[in-house]
Amino acid sequence: MHWFWWVFIFFALGGFTKLADTARTAFRTRHERKLELLESERRQRQAERQAVEAANKQPEPVCGCGHHLAKHDKQGKCHESVEVPVAWDAEKKPVQYEPGVCNCQQYVGPQPLTTLYAQDLTDLA
Repeated sequence: MHWFWWVFIFFALGGFTKLADTARTAFRTRHERKLELLESERRQRQAERQAVEAANKQPEPVCGCGHHLAKHDKQGKCHESVEVPVAWDAEKKPVQYEPGVCNCQQYVGPQPLTTLYAQDLTDLA
C-alpha cells in the first residue's frame, strides 16, 4: 500500500497531465509526418504518371516560328498570319500592330511518322 501514496502524489502534482500532453504531442507529430510522407508519395506517383504519358505522346510537328506543319507548304514556307509591329514608343516597345505574313522560310521541326496498317500474319481461327 506504500506505492499508493506515490501514485497519489504523482497525480496531485499534475504528472498525469504532463504525461498526457507529451503523448498527445508525440502522436500529433507522428500523424503529421505520416501525412507528409503520404503526400510526397502521391506527388511522386503523379510525376511518374505524367512522365509516362509524355513519353507515349508523339512529338508535335511545330516549327521554330511556333506554327504547325499544316501551316507550311511543300517548299516549307509558312502561310500563317501574324501581328507585325508598325509603331513604337520612346522605349522602343511596340504599341501598334497590323496583320502580316510569317517570315519563316522553312519548316525544321520533327517529321511525323506515317501510319501504316499491316494485317496479322497468323490466322487465329
